[in-house]
Amino acid sequence: MSFSIAGKTAVVTGAANGIGLAIARHFVDNGANVMFADMDENRLADECGGAKENSETIRYFCGDLREKLTIANLLSATIDAFDRVDILVNASRQIMTSDPLDPDDDSVALLLQQNLVTTLRLSQLFAKRMIKQSVEDGHDDRQAGSIINLSSIAARRTTANLLAYSVASAAVDQATRSLAVAFAPYRIRVNAVAFGSVMSNSLKGAMKDDTDMRADIIGHTPLSRIASPSEVADTVQFLASDGAGFMTGQILTIDGGRTLLDVVDRAAH
Repeated sequence: MSFSIAGKTAVVTGAANGIGLAIARHFVDNGANVMFADMDENRLADECGGAKENSETIRYFCGDLREKLTIANLLSATIDAFDRVDILVNASRQIMTSDPLDPDDDSVALLLQQNLVTTLRLSQLFAKRMIKQSVEDGHDDRQAGSIINLSSIAARRTTANLLAYSVASAAVDQATRSLAVAFAPYRIRVNAVAFGSVMSNSLKGAMKDDTDMRADIIGHTPLSRIASPSEVADTVQFLASDGAGFMTGQILTIDGGRTLLDVVDRAAH
C-alpha cells in the first residue's frame, strides 16, 4: 500500500509558520497541490511567493478562519485553483496559559473557539465538498477524503496553568472520533496527531524565556530529545495517504514516550 499523496490536493491551515508550515512544505515536496492558509499574509507571501519552481502546485489564502464566510472563501479559492480538495489538515491552533482561579479568565472560551470550533466548521464544510466530488467521480470503493487534526498530549495530562489548552485538546480528540463515525458512510476518514514537545516557533520562544525548559523536557521524555516538525509532517502524510485507508477516528501520539511516565506536574509543551 502506498503512502504517496502525489497528485492530491491538500489544504493546510496554520501554514505560515511552525508545524503547519512544515506539513505544507512536506506535502509540496511529495507531489501534492497545496493551499497554504493562515492569518499572517506577509509570512504566507514570503513562504509561498518565492517557490517559483512549484508555482503550479502552491497557492496561499489569508483570512481569519474563525469566521464562517472566510472558511467558505477558502474552499472556493481552493476549488478555483485546483478543481478539488482531497485532504484537509487542521493545523491552526493556539496555546495560552490560564488561571483556573480567575472567573474573568476567558482562555477556555478563546481556545475552544480557535482550536475546536474552527476545526469543526472547516471539517464540516470541506467534507461536503469531498462528498460532492465522490458522487461526481462515480467511485464507490475509494476514499473520498482525509481530514487530519492536530491535537496535543495535554488532552491527557493535568497541568493547572494549561487548563484551557488541555480542555480544547481533549475536545479536538473527541470531535475527531465523532466526525470519524459521522463521515465514515461517505468514505471520509478523520484522524488526529497528538504531539508532545516539538521544536516549533512557540516552543523556541518559551525556551528563551525559561532556560531550564529544554533540560526539563528532555529529562521527562524517554527518547531524550525534542521532536522536529518534519516528524509530525511524516505522520500527517501517512494518515492522509491510502496506506492508512482503514484507519479512522484514531489519535496517533508523537511524544517520544512522554505520556508513558506518570509525571502530572510537568507541562505538555
